[in-house]
Amino acid sequence: MKNSIIYLFSAILFSNLMNAQLKPVKYSEGSQQLNGLFIKSAKKSTNNPGILLLPAWLGIDNASKGIAEELSKLGYHVFIADIYGEGNYPKNTGEAGKQAGFYKTNYEAYQKRIDAALKELVKSGANADNIVAIGYCFGGTGVLEAARGHLNVKGIASFHGGLGKDANRKTEPISAKVLICHGADDPFVPKEEIASFQQEMRDAKADWEMIYYANAVHSFTNPEAGNDNSKGAAYNAVAAKRSFDHLQLFLNEVLKK
Repeated sequence: MKNSIIYLFSAILFSNLMNAQLKPVKYSEGSQQLNGLFIKSAKKSTNNPGILLLPAWLGIDNASKGIAEELSKLGYHVFIADIYGEGNYPKNTGEAGKQAGFYKTNYEAYQKRIDAALKELVKSGANADNIVAIGYCFGGTGVLEAARGHLNVKGIASFHGGLGKDANRKTEPISAKVLICHGADDPFVPKEEIASFQQEMRDAKADWEMIYYANAVHSFTNPEAGNDNSKGAAYNAVAAKRSFDHLQLFLNEVLKK
């Protein structure tokens, strides 16, 4: 049964890219050339709901492409952001760690890159006032910065993302609705960080929810992460499916279709 779940969910998220409608989009932020991907909704809607997708620390990958394709079938315009830009794409996890670390520390620079991608999503057809930002790992950290930075999104959904912010930063009210999908056994997000995040949400008067998935560690939505939980990052088919179901409930609540 478990193998069947893994096969079916992987097939949904990783459909044949040869038949995909993902289209490259060149854009910029400041002097930096960026290369995103856009896929239009498979369904017509006068409300043109949009989803901004922030990928994990290695940049645009098969996981983000597969999720974008599935969301387009459900009736959303989707734009996958390029945070690093030409000449800065990491070749390995070591380089990715340095790049991601820079943006986590320089959160205002991260917010600007996210906002640039948000504008491209609108240019591509999404309603500027009907958008949710979703992110995975490093991208999960990014969508929280979108909420903290008051970018024009109705809600944000973070999957196995970092939750912390510098304690010296002022906590301001958060208007975007917040969904956190978290692996119950994720070793990369300390309990103290979780507690601080939850207090931040209370202090910010945010409309937030945090869902834990049993036996799930970091990267639980990515089939390419392997299946060895002892490494701290691994795919969990059940958690991946449940979190995608929770995302759909969230989108149905927050966006007009």
